[in-house]
Amino acid sequence: MSSLTPYQAGARARNALWASFGIMGVVSMAWVPRIPEIKVALGLSNGQFGLLLTGSAFGSLMGAQLAGRFIHTFGSRRVCKVAIGIMPAGLTFVALARNAIELFIALFFLGLGYTSLDISVNTQAVVVEKLLGRRWMSTFHALWSTGAFAVTVLGGVIARITTPRSNLIGVAVVCIVLYIPSVRALLGPDIDEHDGGHEETTAKIPLISKSVLPLWAMGIGLLGAVIAEGAVSDWSGILLRNHMGIPKGANASGYASFALAMIVSRFLGDRALEHWGPAKTVRLGGYIGGSALGLSIAIAVPLSSHSQVAALIVIDLGLIIAGLGMGPMFPAYILGASAAPGIASSVGMARVGVIGLSAFFIGPAITGGLAQITSLPVAMAFPAITFILSGYQSRAIILNKSVTK
Repeated sequence: MSSLTPYQAGARARNALWASFGIMGVVSMAWVPRIPEIKVALGLSNGQFGLLLTGSAFGSLMGAQLAGRFIHTFGSRRVCKVAIGIMPAGLTFVALARNAIELFIALFFLGLGYTSLDISVNTQAVVVEKLLGRRWMSTFHALWSTGAFAVTVLGGVIARITTPRSNLIGVAVVCIVLYIPSVRALLGPDIDEHDGGHEETTAKIPLISKSVLPLWAMGIGLLGAVIAEGAVSDWSGILLRNHMGIPKGANASGYASFALAMIVSRFLGDRALEHWGPAKTVRLGGYIGGSALGLSIAIAVPLSSHSQVAALIVIDLGLIIAGLGMGPMFPAYILGASAAPGIASSVGMARVGVIGLSAFFIGPAITGGLAQITSLPVAMAFPAITFILSGYQSRAIILNKSVTK
């Protein structure tokens, strides 16, 4: 790496990040199309399944907290090398889980590995933008969505011919092999600015103080968006199958529509962030996307008793609009967290990640609890509302001015 100029190192790392984000999307979402089968096989109710999802929440909290400190001390590439072993292992444990306790432990490791890797590659992405002089963050996340979409579609297609166990173990093995060359091409600790680069930054920040209030505000905004994304990924298949009568395989079309729309909006997201600015982009996405999510469910569920085809069109259209709105939101909040003055980028993103990324698992758990009390269609109003809340919190985003337009 030392023989390369900073620009060449940035270009090489950019290519590696394209692969890393894509593979991360594959591993994290591989089990989504198999959730209904896993839930039935373990004999779990909506409430029990939602409670088990907190295993990933605890793993995410620990991963985000540790990753920020370790990245600041050792560099993001070194943390990636550890995380690429933990995350596929968690997916393998999900495949092998024989009861609720084992599934809880498996989800803990999946969440731990995911957040550690997520903060590491996002830290790399911030520096790559600086080295190359243009925005790439939304595009990187588009590759995550591409991987998530591909594995969701594949899982739905092969659901009739393979078991969840062989499906998930196969994905874990292939992805860990593909991760190795990608991680080797990332920026080394001499150039990744893991300790703040030329700025005076700190890796230790208080839980509550005036200096970290912007991080909390952005974390709440990210929380609202991630709750909605997590609820769609974990509950949309169950909603379509159990409450709309959509058959096995086709019930994966809901999340597939959402993920495909996110791919499109994230590939266009860097331009949108430059043209409209992060705050307006997130505000419009939250208001329009959240409204579309809630309205489509309210129409499609009762409509399914009269016409499943029409109901499927309505729900997929609503999820497409929601996905278009969701796409740029995570990248915008991550960029804002990385720009907090006086705080190392990895630590700022970790703090926002502790709040936001854990919601990827806490949100579905809360949705499951509400579904147990009421019904899943009613409970899905919760993520729709938090989606809108995320749009409102767009005012908290700090524009990263280190990258020129």
